[in-house]
Amino acid sequence: MAATLLLRVSVSWLCRKRRLYAESVALVSSRGMASKTSVGFIGLGNMGSPMAKNLVKHGYPVIAYDVFPEACKEFQELGTQVTDSPADVAERADRIITMLPSNPNVMEVYTGTNGVLKKVKKGSLLIDSSTIDPAVSKELAKEAEKMGAVFMDAPVSGGVGAARAGNLTFMVGGVEQEFDAAKELLTCMGSNVVYCGEVGTGQAAKICNNMLLAISMIGTAETMNLGIRLGLDPKLLAKILNMSSGRCWSSDTYNPVPGVMEGVPSANNYQGGFGTTLMAKDLGLAQISATNTKTSVPLGSLAHQVYRIMCAKGYAQKDFSSVFQFLREEESL
Repeated sequence: MAATLLLRVSVSWLCRKRRLYAESVALVSSRGMASKTSVGFIGLGNMGSPMAKNLVKHGYPVIAYDVFPEACKEFQELGTQVTDSPADVAERADRIITMLPSNPNVMEVYTGTNGVLKKVKKGSLLIDSSTIDPAVSKELAKEAEKMGAVFMDAPVSGGVGAARAGNLTFMVGGVEQEFDAAKELLTCMGSNVVYCGEVGTGQAAKICNNMLLAISMIGTAETMNLGIRLGLDPKLLAKILNMSSGRCWSSDTYNPVPGVMEGVPSANNYQGGFGTTLMAKDLGLAQISATNTKTSVPLGSLAHQVYRIMCAKGYAQKDFSSVFQFLREEESL
């Protein structure tokens, strides 16, 4: 009797174990199938290129497009499909990520003659990681909805280094029920994916962040310059700042002084990274938002002025940390 009972228990346990194993295999299989669903990626610049590469590394076949054909060559060599227009991307993929420089670029990619919305499929998920005016994101969300698609804004923070490492922070705005679907892709490119609220709130968080970043970078550059003028070794000064109350991202991760840190634009004649012209653009967006909400942003306004002057004086294509070099050159005039 006891032996029979023991046999029944053993058989039951074995069946349960087999069922759990089968369910596990099915789950892994379904995830594997999901990972093979193509993802469209439009905009293969300094940020977009490493972001798209991280999607490929995570098993997503990427269908790519960039207005500059040379930007696509590396992806063609990787076996990635490259299309002739954003509309072609929309025709081949129902999940699309865009990473573009400014409002006009985003509008053209989505609503232009050969834009995404010309051939977008119903049920498609459109994620824009550009930094643009929140009002533009809201407008595009309405246009996408008319076509039966979902548009979400998901601007990023972290710079080119974080894009390469897959450590970006995404600030996401859109329909909350779609957040998990967006997060599935965004976690392949970032370590932090934060839901901010309705469409446009991701952009709001981003322009606030970049205004603070611009202010802190100018402050770090001024501080380092003053310390050097006072006879301090720049590496020693940076070390002291980074163990004191003046510590910030601009001082401990992205120092603007050549020779203080490796692997940052200041160590490479301010090449790569986040361009001065883009910082000026983002500060302009912050100014528009401040005006619309009647918000006082005196330091943000001054930072905007500094970066606009830099653009006019030959720094437009250099990384925004070149404000250190700009201040040094201004002293010699």
